[in-house]
Amino acid sequence: MIIVHHLNDSRSQRILWLLEELGLAYEIRHYARDAVTRLAPPELEAVHPLGKSPVLEMDGRILIESGAIIETVLQRKGGGRFQPPADSADHDRYIMWLHYAEGSAMLPLMLRLYTMRLGDAAAPLGPRIESEIARHLGFVERELSGRDWLVGDALTGADMQMSFVGEVARAFGLAGSYPAIDAWVGRCQARPAYARALEKGGPYSYA
Repeated sequence: MIIVHHLNDSRSQRILWLLEELGLAYEIRHYARDAVTRLAPPELEAVHPLGKSPVLEMDGRILIESGAIIETVLQRKGGGRFQPPADSADHDRYIMWLHYAEGSAMLPLMLRLYTMRLGDAAAPLGPRIESEIARHLGFVERELSGRDWLVGDALTGADMQMSFVGEVARAFGLAGSYPAIDAWVGRCQARPAYARALEKGGPYSYA
């Protein structure tokens, strides 16, 4: 049995998408953010002490971190789907994107999200945050220019992992500045498995 501990408006949406693409049976346990603080409820700490989502239970083990979950699920349950052969150059690129999403790309976007709540107190940080967002989204834009997917010519786990970056950029109103990213997010969201995951996971926004 696979169990996804799913928090609304969170990175766990891409894990549901992965499982739907693979056609795997799974159970969702839903958790709701606090309406004021937007923090996860304490019940998630009973599952894992960090109290974050996604948390995946699979084969009697607890997994955290989206990139690690995607890599582990594809290795054990994927049957070779959605990942390049291990001895290929594309596999190196695939692993890079799995780590880059949270290791680098999300940091300035999260800083912007947090500092937006501080108003004028965050003004000194604004230029640096915006320059880093432009640096990272510019990199992703160039990598996607002239191609449909991040690795090879088909959807992989790298696209699922990176999708959150593109969706947050869209939520910040940056889509017009990065047309290749915007088109790629559109391709991700147009997939039937993505729609099924959204239906099961519930509303998904960053408002």
